Order: sequence, then C-alpha cells, then structure tokens
Amino acid sequence: MQTVKEFSYHTGWRSRSRRPGRHKSNQRGMGMEFRGHTTLLSYPDPRRIDIRQTIRDPMEQVYVRIFNQKSATPVFVLCDMSGSMQYGTPHTKLVTAAEITRSVAQSACRNTDPVGFIGFDDDLHDEWLCTLASRPHSMFELADRLENHLPSEVGAAGLMESVRLLPRERSLIFMVSDFHMPLEQLEAALLLMLRHHIVPVVLWNSSEYKQLPDFGITSINDPETGERRTLFLRASYRQRILKAFEARRQAIEDIFMRFDMQPFFVEDRFDADALTDYFNQYVPA
Repeated sequence: MQTVKEFSYHTGWRSRSRRPGRHKSNQRGMGMEFRGHTTLLSYPDPRRIDIRQTIRDPMEQVYVRIFNQKSATPVFVLCDMSGSMQYGTPHTKLVTAAEITRSVAQSACRNTDPVGFIGFDDDLHDEWLCTLASRPHSMFELADRLENHLPSEVGAAGLMESVRLLPRERSLIFMVSDFHMPLEQLEAALLLMLRHHIVPVVLWNSSEYKQLPDFGITSINDPETGERRTLFLRASYRQRILKAFEARRQAIEDIFMRFDMQPFFVEDRFDADALTDYFNQYVPA
C-alpha cells in the first residue's frame, strides 16, 4: 500500500459551518473560546450557568456563559488536466498532482474536514468530479486514475466553469496546475473565486527547461494545441529559454500576489513538509 504523507494546515478565517471540526468558527457550541454571556432563557443550557455574573445582575436574571465551537471547513483540490500536465520525467506532472491529491485528502480527513475534487481541461467531466465527503477513499481512487490518465491536446478553459461547482461557503482550495494557460484566463477565474482561500500549487518539471542540450536539433510538440516545431538548439537559445521560464515564474507570482495569494512551487517532487511550512509562514492562524 502506498504511503501517504500528510501536512498540517490551518485557516485564517472563522468557519460558518455547524459541523464540528478543528478550525475557529462563529458558531456557538461546546468549544473553549469564550464568547460572552446571555440569559438562560436565550440559551437554555443550565450546564453553563455563571453564578458570579448572575448574582451581579440587579434584575435577578440567570446568566450562562456561551462559547464558540471549532468547526469544519470544506477543502477542494482544483486540478488542471490539460495536455501540458502529461509532460515530465521521470514521472509526469499528473503523477505529482495525484500524490498531492492523496496528501490533501488524508490531511483533510485527519482534520475532520470534508474534501472534494474538481478536474478540468477545456471542459468539466463527470468522471473527474468528487463531491465533498468525510472519508478519503473516493479521492484515493480518483488519484489512482489521475496518475495513469493521458490527456488529449486540450487547454484549461474549463477553469472558469469550475467556479460554479464550488460552494458558497468559504473554502480552502488547492489549485494544482502548471499554469501554462493564458494569464488573462487565470485572472478572470481568480476574480470569481475571491470568497475562497486559494493555495496555488505550481507544478513544473525541470526537464521542461533545465535539462536541454547546449547544441542540437530537436522537434517539439505543444501538448495543448498540437503544434509541432523544429528547433536548432545552441547555448544562446538555451539561455533564452531559461530566461523565458524565469519571466513566466515571475508573471505567475505577480498575478497571484495581486490577489494576496502566495504561490507554492513544486518542481519535480512534492514535499508535504514544505507545504506545512508554507501554511506556517503565509497563513495567519
């Protein structure tokens, strides 16, 4: 059985869910966070009677202490399944996405949070949708299919459509993609997701740009459009490719930071401990 490594995460907002969990909420319940006092008639729980507050009241009303409970928060994996995600050596970016999906599912289950999955390319497909559930089994089965999936020559326009499948309740969303899509398309989708907390997980593979030869002739195919090109590689051209990827990385970071979303870059291999550090550094508790 494959070992799934978990990571620790927390949310920087108060959940509105009535379902008990591990995150701060504004729901009254059996928690430890003191909220205030109210009368026994307003909150008929005699276990919470505050004798000191009661004897201070000149109107002789009985008061109880009220507390906020800890609540669950919906968690989603929003996964790009476009043609460029099949690229990578020794394993494809979809294999890394599957590993991240398992880790998110296992970590959410440990936190008693419901977790779901939405896969998209140019469209949405029912076989790549997993509704919110408390158990990770469906997510594990989907991840097994994901790492063996061979996408066709399609883009990621379905990202816009995926917004309608997200709940109205503020959710934690891991957006997993290489983000080779047009940035205008990405920005338009982010504008529709502002109510949610987005963790952009940027999947790149070093073989895309770092392991190119200094000299030679090669043919490449665009995995999303099917366009084929022949390149005459040389040292100067290789440097141009490296600089183009550096510029692309900066552009991706800039567009997310415009929405106050710090991207989490994953190159070749996913490190769950690094994602824990990400939450400790960038997400206020």
